[in-house]
Amino acid sequence: MDKGRVILEEDHFRLTIERLCHQLIENYDHFDDACFVGVQPRGTMLVDRIVQRLKAILKIKHIQSGHLDITFYRDDFRIREKPLQASSTMMDFLVERKKVILVDDVLYTGRTIQAALTALQHYGRPDRVELLSLVDRRFNRHLPIQSDYVGLTVDALDEAYVKVEWQEQNGEDRILLFASKS
Repeated sequence: MDKGRVILEEDHFRLTIERLCHQLIENYDHFDDACFVGVQPRGTMLVDRIVQRLKAILKIKHIQSGHLDITFYRDDFRIREKPLQASSTMMDFLVERKKVILVDDVLYTGRTIQAALTALQHYGRPDRVELLSLVDRRFNRHLPIQSDYVGLTVDALDEAYVKVEWQEQNGEDRILLFASKS
């Protein structure tokens, strides 16, 4: 992969998460009837960071959140060259009659979110599902899916690739844009 261009550095990354948290607070207050679900594997870093920051801002101890694996709900899992490895689903609650904030790092074609919505049905019927994406790739959507909360909108050609790097895994928080995935 070629050397990526940084499109969001650490300070603005932190501010973006802060802004998303305040938008959520405006709509959900103390999150009594809401829960967060991070899409495995990349949405879990974001959901954990959002929930941690919300608890600090609101000075509360608990906001319901979980991690949802979608591996075998994807429409392409059978056509991969090598077998997929599933991540762990960590959801000890049902979403029945709750407002669900589904969280993923990058919204591109919409297929990951379609799979997440299907997997989520095994945990009940929520009152509402909203989508939070750190990055919305806007072009090349295959399905009519859009984010309700967006950290950054990126207009990139089909060959381009957006990568979110997290301090916990990569040593710093930032978003990179690569000219091609190869």
